Amino acid sequence: MIPEIQTIILAMVPINELRGTIPLAISVFHLEPSKAFFFSVIGNILPIFFLLWFLPKFSGFLIQKYKFFNIFFSWLFSRTRDRFYKKYQKFGDFALILFVALPLPFTGAWTGAVASFLFGIPYWKGLILISFGVIIAGIIVTLLSTGFFSLIGLL
Repeated sequence: MIPEIQTIILAMVPINELRGTIPLAISVFHLEPSKAFFFSVIGNILPIFFLLWFLPKFSGFLIQKYKFFNIFFSWLFSRTRDRFYKKYQKFGDFALILFVALPLPFTGAWTGAVASFLFGIPYWKGLILISFGVIIAGIIVTLLSTGFFSLIGLL
């Protein structure tokens, strides 16, 4: 399979996303860092279009069909908004960008899409904020993968 397509597909996977794909694309697929960055970002953003569209529809279906899910989602939305509302109020849209951008476990585009859904962020706004976060994460991971920070003596 073509390395660029492999890179896109691997970046779409929720656990891997671009955090694991960029180093793999550079070291195993031998892509130039700029290509690894580009194809990983594309692959990481693609599923977000679907997730941001699907999550409200799927939860709405479950809420209407099953009383348990109505109770569960009401509790989940309430709990999430109560716990994180002050942080979101303080940092605004930057909170979602930063959450997606930090290359840490359980952060990233997929989790950012769930957070966007739970906070009721409109589709296009959520997509744009998550995309900014993905691009920032891609830059960080690409720089780390190419040894840039070691080169300038920061690590």
